[in-house]
Amino acid sequence: MAGQSARGLLLLPLLLTACAPAISPRPSASAVAPPAEWRTALPRAGEVDRRWWTAFGDARLAALVEQARTNNVDLAVASARVAEARAQEKVSRSLLLPTLSASAPGTEGRSVNPFGQANESFTAQPTFQAAYEIDLFGRNAAQIEAARANAAAVEAAREAATLSVSAATASGYITLLALDERRDLLVQTLNSRGEALRIARDRAEAGYTSQLELRQAEAEYRATEQQIPAIEAAIARQENALSLLVGALPARVERGRDFDALTPPAVPNVLPSDLVRRRPDIAQAEYTLAATDANLRAARAQFLPQVRLSASAGAAISSALPDPIGIWSIGGSILAPLFQGGRLQGQFDAATAQRDQAAFGYRRAVLTAFREVEDQLAVIDRLNAQETALLAQRAAVADALRHATNRYRAGYSPYLEQIDAQRALLAVDLALIQLRTDRLTSYVALYQALGGGSGP
Repeated sequence: MAGQSARGLLLLPLLLTACAPAISPRPSASAVAPPAEWRTALPRAGEVDRRWWTAFGDARLAALVEQARTNNVDLAVASARVAEARAQEKVSRSLLLPTLSASAPGTEGRSVNPFGQANESFTAQPTFQAAYEIDLFGRNAAQIEAARANAAAVEAAREAATLSVSAATASGYITLLALDERRDLLVQTLNSRGEALRIARDRAEAGYTSQLELRQAEAEYRATEQQIPAIEAAIARQENALSLLVGALPARVERGRDFDALTPPAVPNVLPSDLVRRRPDIAQAEYTLAATDANLRAARAQFLPQVRLSASAGAAISSALPDPIGIWSIGGSILAPLFQGGRLQGQFDAATAQRDQAAFGYRRAVLTAFREVEDQLAVIDRLNAQETALLAQRAAVADALRHATNRYRAGYSPYLEQIDAQRALLAVDLALIQLRTDRLTSYVALYQALGGGSGP
């Protein structure tokens, strides 16, 4: 009878295995396949250098990016999160190892016996205890795998943050040089309009022109003058933003090359099929999905029995004993869930839903990556055509200004025609600066969208 009971206990885990729910596959709608080619065909050359920001040809830009990658506060927080996740992984690994503990309780006291005599006694029982859970159904192994995948996801998130900070620093520096270029253009325009104002004043004092033209010239001068403080304030704000990115107090940012000297890098030769392995945010989504898969297996294992072994050894020491007495015990237990009021099923369903969310999150990350690359390729391609049209417009506006100036000096047209031509030329020159800024920052965004220098 005892043998049959023991065999029944041994068969209990196998019988309860059939009660565990089956794990459903990932939603088929969450799968995504990369396209064969990009929509926008541009000449491509080489791979992405790990220090891609050096391709813009400005040593100061490169130094700022390196400084940001080293000192940025957000990246320091991300690194601390990686350390925390790795520590949690170490904690989970302990589930596969036995636990050892030692205790040494002792008492000393004085009492009175029935004869009214004092009696002092001392007792102690030092004990070593060991316990181990046999991971028959992989619950602990699944928890360890989940912790490992979560740590990898956090590390990938740090890589994504590093890439984002690098791109923000490069774009911020380019924007700063563009603001300098705008300020220089406005200063030059102010000087030329100051000269026009001087001429108009001299002509008005000599009676060669009316006060209307003098006031028009003065109005144009003041209109240009008031734009310079706004640009200078924008420059200060941009310097402060860059200082924050590099982990420093607000201060003036040293410049390297001029804005016109920045060189757009080549479009790297990266295929759509390579993008999935290059992007750290996609890696993060993939590791997150792996962690939810492991958590789902662990939730299923909760339906199955847990087998624990325990042992202890020690000694009983007492003043009432002539010699210490060795004590020991060896035992085991099987804990099988029979009724949990739906708690285990609810946890399993929640883990399944979390796995499905992570699967669709992975699909979203991949689709977003393809869209971001396609966006920047399209922008770079169309900016070239836009610049061609804008340069042609500038040539026409500059020629119109020349004719308007000559006609005004010859007395064939009012001063207002020259003013309109000056305004148009300034607007085109500012648009050219903005277009070149957009082109350079588009290359930064493209390199970020391609995953930077991280890759297989």
